[in-house]
Amino acid sequence: MKLNIYGRFHVDVRRENKRWIVYRSELGKRIQLNDVVVPSDLLEHELATYLDDIFHEFAGAGQKVEVIQD
Repeated sequence: MKLNIYGRFHVDVRRENKRWIVYRSELGKRIQLNDVVVPSDLLEHELATYLDDIFHEFAGAGQKVEVIQD
């Protein structure tokens, strides 16, 4: 699932080996964000809310984490 983090950057969250792995997407590359840990029992529809809690310091007034539709 791809998410827009307040218009500042994009992340790609994938389920790998029963874990959520977070990658930062930029310039056609994916860089794993090892310091962002998503609980393995979190459901996919809960990812945007969870990442909003993690990255809230990047938010401006009225901004939110949004799912990017392919």
